[in-house]
Formats: sequence, structure tokens, C-alpha cells
Amino acid sequence: MTTVTLKSPVISVSLPEGFSEEQLLSFSPFNNWLETLTRSLSLQHNNSKHPFHEDPYALRSITVQSYDLFGGKRVGFLKLQAKVTNSAGESLPGAVFLRGPSVGMLMMLIPDDVPSAAHPQIGENAGLYDEERYVILTIQPRIPAGSLAFPELPAGMVDDDATSESGEGKFAGTAAREIYEELGIEIPASELVCLSDLAAGNSRASQVDEEEGLPSAMYPSAGGCDEYVPLYIHERRVPRDTLKEWTGKLTGLRDHGEKITLKLVPLRDLWREGRRDAKALAALALWEGLRREGKLQ
Repeated sequence: MTTVTLKSPVISVSLPEGFSEEQLLSFSPFNNWLETLTRSLSLQHNNSKHPFHEDPYALRSITVQSYDLFGGKRVGFLKLQAKVTNSAGESLPGAVFLRGPSVGMLMMLIPDDVPSAAHPQIGENAGLYDEERYVILTIQPRIPAGSLAFPELPAGMVDDDATSESGEGKFAGTAAREIYEELGIEIPASELVCLSDLAAGNSRASQVDEEEGLPSAMYPSAGGCDEYVPLYIHERRVPRDTLKEWTGKLTGLRDHGEKITLKLVPLRDLWREGRRDAKALAALALWEGLRREGKLQ
């Protein structure tokens, strides 16, 4: 291992053989994680009501344990150990797997022969309309889960090199691209609605939540991974025959190792069909909550 010292914040970082400081600092998830953690640690000093104010924790050092390269060049995943302790020698768990953000898509389909929700035949009984809502799941191999047929919402990693857009446009653009690659449906990014942002707009976040600057997104494994997933929704009316055509359809980018089968499930069954997928359960909960508050139809 070699040891380097970062300038901001000033911190010692041990790197494995063959991995350089330049590679580390070119990896956006590492920079974003370090910036967020540094901001959160500073709140201990600035807020006398912070639970750790009397004996604040500090990041003492970082050890990069392993890394994976995408295409043999670009850093894709990073495993590190962060040493975070207070003056009493008490430590916080610091095993971190860095991979960066992803996006998840709740794609709802409604047969075009069903009256709209505002139709007089529907009236106030929206349940009749909801009976004809369908959600697309992808069935694909997920080796880390030990599965060759894992059902989940369409999703994809946010690749900094894949788009010139920034901020929210980058996430929406990634979502639109994944929908096209996995489902074969072309949707302008501007037509996607971010459930996560809508929910954040309705929340009464604490001061600490706001100051930490965490994204409005779902964290599937915050105890060990930096990944966060903004969740989007798009609702589309399609011919009923199209629903039958998509069921069992093979999709995905074969040159990226994607072997995806599509599955359509009634919205009422999503909680059961997607019970292993945090994205599906979170998207469903957000959609139902926003509907209760009248933010979605």
C-alpha cells in the first residue's frame, strides 16, 4: 500500500497497489461521499443540540481496500474503510462500498380502452380505474443476490460519462435512457415525474436533514453502501394488445451483459410481486402517499 494526504479535508488515505491518487479523485462517488460526510461531521460542532456535540467524532483516516475498473480504465466500484472516532476512542462503523447513484422507474400502463380517471363513468370510484393499472417489472440475473431471475423495477446506474447534463437533468435523462434500453419505450426526460422530489416537497424535514444535504432519494443499504436511488414515474395509455406483446418480451443490452425478460403485473399486486425489491416497495409507498395528499392522480 501507498499513503497519500488529501488537501481538503486534510486526511491520510492508504491506497492498494496499482491504484493511484488520480484514479481516486476522478471517482465522483468518492468525492461526493467525502464531501457529504465532512459536512455532516461539521454539524456536531455547529449545533449545540447535536447528540455528539459534547464529544464529536472525526474522520481520522481512509483505507481503500479494493477497486473495480469498468472497461479496464474507469473506476466503477470502490471498497474502503473509514476510521471515524471521538476523543474517548469510540468508533463508528466505517466499512463503505462506493458505487454512486442509480435511478428507478415506476412505469404504469393503462389500456387505452379504459375511461380516464376524470371520465363520468369512473366518478369518485377511482378503484375501478386502478384495477386496470399495470406495472412493468424486469426479470434478470442478479448474481450478488444469487439469483438468475430477480424481479425488480427497471433501474440503472447514473454514469457521469453517459450524459453532459448535470443535476436533476442527469437523473431524469438516465431514467429515460434506461426505459428505452430495457423496455423499448422512448420517453422524453421532461415527461418523467420524480416521486422522490415530490415527497421531499411535502415533508417537514428537520434542520439536520436539510443541513446534511442528503439527496431526496431511497437508500437501499445505508449501513454499507453510498448508493441512493431517485424514483421516477411515468404513466402511459397503450393498446390492450400491446400489454400482451410486452409480457415475456426479451430486452436489455446484450453487450452489457443484460438479459432481461419483461413482466407485467397489476398495480394491486406490486407489493407482493416486488416484495424483494426496495425500489418497487419504495416507489409504491411514495405513489400511494402522494395520491393521498392529492399530488398525483
